[in-house]
Amino acid sequence: MRLTTKGRFAVTAMVDLAIRGGKDPVTLASISERQKISLSYLEQLFGKLRRHHIVESVRGPGGGYYLARPSSEISVADVIVAVDEPMDATKCGGKGDCHDDQQCITHDLWMGLNDALYRHLAAVNLQQLVDGHGKPKAGVMPVTLNKRITRPEIASV
Repeated sequence: MRLTTKGRFAVTAMVDLAIRGGKDPVTLASISERQKISLSYLEQLFGKLRRHHIVESVRGPGGGYYLARPSSEISVADVIVAVDEPMDATKCGGKGDCHDDQQCITHDLWMGLNDALYRHLAAVNLQQLVDGHGKPKAGVMPVTLNKRITRPEIASV
């Protein structure tokens, strides 16, 4: 599974847009400045988001981008899929030919992780991220995976 900067930046930029969106379009330059994301990179990402009907654009003076539908109807999974971010923990791309053209013995484990990750990201929408921005999360603890131990170590907050 690879959630690279492409997916992270796309989600970050979309939350910024959802926070600031309203009657007036939001410029990519302003998102770039606030989020410290390259303007040219944002242009590439927003081109893909526009083609997937997640954002709409307005050209010319006063132009920019706005959400194509309410933020409560745009999931994090929608954004990540739109920018072609792979959500695949398998070595075979889900084809089942991971070990000598046969399914590897852990294939179902990784496919289950793919499904759980997608379901989680599909269950979270931009409005939830906007509403939760800056608020402490009860019961959420960071998990640190340490190569020297055999099980995840849960860090105290």
